Amino acid sequence: MPAARPAPMPVLAACLSLLTLGAASAQTSQLPVTAEQRRVADQVASAGVPLSELATDAPDQHVVVAGDTLWDISKLFLKTPWRWPELWGMNRDQIRNPHLIYPGQVLILVKVDGRARLQFGQRVGGDAAGDAIKLKPQMRISALDVSPIPNIPLNLIQPFLRDTAVFDTDRLATAPRIVATQEGHVVLGKGDLAYARGDFGDATDFRVFRTSRPLRDPSTGEILGYEAPYLGTADLIRPGEDRKTADGKTEIVPATLRVKLAKQEIGIGDRLAPAPQHTLERYVPHAPDAPLAGQIVSIYGDGLNAGQNQIVSLNRGARDGVERGHVFALWRSGIATVDTTGDRAVPIRLPDERHGVLFVFQVHERVSYALIISVREPVKAGDRFTQP
Repeated sequence: MPAARPAPMPVLAACLSLLTLGAASAQTSQLPVTAEQRRVADQVASAGVPLSELATDAPDQHVVVAGDTLWDISKLFLKTPWRWPELWGMNRDQIRNPHLIYPGQVLILVKVDGRARLQFGQRVGGDAAGDAIKLKPQMRISALDVSPIPNIPLNLIQPFLRDTAVFDTDRLATAPRIVATQEGHVVLGKGDLAYARGDFGDATDFRVFRTSRPLRDPSTGEILGYEAPYLGTADLIRPGEDRKTADGKTEIVPATLRVKLAKQEIGIGDRLAPAPQHTLERYVPHAPDAPLAGQIVSIYGDGLNAGQNQIVSLNRGARDGVERGHVFALWRSGIATVDTTGDRAVPIRLPDERHGVLFVFQVHERVSYALIISVREPVKAGDRFTQP
């Protein structure tokens, strides 16, 4: 008598997990499922994923551990890990919240009739590898300080999101500027006073930047935006004023700020920008709907080359159709060489080679930023990217 098929279960729902910066897991549980996520899931929900789409060494089960990311887990099961929405689509009959997956949960790969589904399971017995796995619906009750795993390593992009400023125009050229330092100080550090002039608006909490630098398109030379090196933070403790002296003249008194954090030396001429409010960020991987290609503008941090887990800027942004979560393939241009096998030497160029994957996490009007998820060779400015 053939074995009964497992009943539908919740699947790797959190493979559509949204990356929350500074939000509690209770808030994450309220995030909606987008129409695009539903569409992708519906494509495979009825039958699962073909076995040909699975990684060659996909395990039968995986126990989620602290430090796992959704990208890591997807890489275990799929040839192309950025397609994890399709893992969620393997079975969504009973899904109510596809955003939460926690350490300790057991993921079971079920193969039936040439198709595959990923389901939640519960270990029966001890912790040995050979223990039986029981498939059944589960309710998870957890304390609010237990967080779902992220989709990509948070530590790699959080400093960038917190510290980096990119402007469509050179706004820092007219931003408030430090005009004097505390007496006896050439450069400023934590706790020191700075004196600045400019329009502070209603803000009291500022980030400090060096003069911004233009980001230029590698091919056209067009200025795509302005990137400002981050120096630290400062609090406004006393506004400036223009006051009259006894002889009727106007005396300019600059505003007073106290340096709260100094990651680099701060000095005269550095610019101030109001610190932004932290907002909920969403990172759901997907390929562009239309053909989209471009080039690397620069390596974040002034490096000449970049490797895995580093950040690069791209010469495509919102105006070109780039979205947060887009995945791109990295290409290395074929080298010029000479064919010497014939009667005479003939110059040739080898084909371009695909050698990495980018994951877009920040989008501006004409430029965007991406994390290098995987790469085989060093990445440099001018390298091209395409749809995956």
